[in-house]
Amino acid sequence: MMKLFAFYQKPADETAFWKHYNEVHTPLVNKLPGLRSFRVNRVTGSPMGQPPHWLVVEMAWDDAESFGRAMQSPENAAAAEDAGRMAPGLVTLAIAECDD
Repeated sequence: MMKLFAFYQKPADETAFWKHYNEVHTPLVNKLPGLRSFRVNRVTGSPMGQPPHWLVVEMAWDDAESFGRAMQSPENAAAAEDAGRMAPGLVTLAIAECDD
């Protein structure tokens, strides 16, 4: 299984962020080819002080091939462009392979 994690820092206007995230960005992400799961995790704290992230989003695909197709798709280009507009400078990404 391949996963893509999006780590968000807290935006200046949380209300505007959530409105856009729920009404525009989430529907774009849900169109990604082969997407098996999509989880939005609101960070509420850290046992080591201030958490480095405000939001952690986890998306999963069955394998590297389906992940690669999704990343090269026009749907991903649209979602990535929207993320840049919605949270400029506030999001970083990581790719992980897991045994789930």
